[in-house]
Amino acid sequence: MLVIEGTYRVTGARPDGDSVRFHPADPAQWDLVPGPHRVRRNRTGGAQLRLDGIDSLETHYIPAHGRELHQPPPFADAAADALTAALGFTSVLRDAHGTVTASEPAQAPGFVLTRGADLHGRCVALAGTGPAPAPSGQQHFVDAALLQRTANLSQLAAGLAYPTYYTKLFVELRAAMTTAVQEARTAAEGLWPVDLTTTGAKIDGLASLTETAVVLPKLFRRLADYLVLGAGDPSLAGFKAFLDQRPDRLLVVSRGQFTQLSTIVEVTDQTVRLTEPPENLVFDES
Repeated sequence: MLVIEGTYRVTGARPDGDSVRFHPADPAQWDLVPGPHRVRRNRTGGAQLRLDGIDSLETHYIPAHGRELHQPPPFADAAADALTAALGFTSVLRDAHGTVTASEPAQAPGFVLTRGADLHGRCVALAGTGPAPAPSGQQHFVDAALLQRTANLSQLAAGLAYPTYYTKLFVELRAAMTTAVQEARTAAEGLWPVDLTTTGAKIDGLASLTETAVVLPKLFRRLADYLVLGAGDPSLAGFKAFLDQRPDRLLVVSRGQFTQLSTIVEVTDQTVRLTEPPENLVFDES
């Protein structure tokens, strides 16, 4: 993976539990990130990271044609706070909209490990702290030991993020992340005692999603999009047909089978669940 040294900065931004802004010491090194998508950076060279392999509860998701929504705040906010702390911020002040107004320190040193950017221009990365494992701008082999130094793994170990794997993530790293997830679930860490992803969440409207139902964020986003499209109709009768219209292709690891998201979603009246645990899924990057 490509190593890039720099600093994390949060003031003026809305970092959540799986994304944060990073400024390379040499902004030109963004151009070294493999394609096909380029990293989108701001005037000062900073770019948004999407932390690889994890997905924390949404703090500010905007469905198409809808207003900003969030998942149950205690866990969404806890994940956001844990990420900034893991990256070296000892104090973070936010306004009523979640925007950081001040932080201590103003910026925190670290490094990212990346193999590419997503279609939104976010660098998909492992977010590390401490000395970089290799000179900035060079490639370095990333193993499970190096993964231990990343916020990606610490978020999973604390039970504050779901595993959400994509095809570019190395198998060895995915295995280490899955171990952390299973240990956190067994120890009832973070959100796991109230997780409804595979047991079933009763959804009777948007309020269920935003205030009570703790589920995999990808499932939350699809449900939010569907309910907003329904303009107030809470019925889930058409949800699976809605999913069939989306290109959510995935691999069910234990079966070695590629399929669509709709095939592992079960809807019974107003209750929805995944029939496979999140760590058994690998989503197609496209």
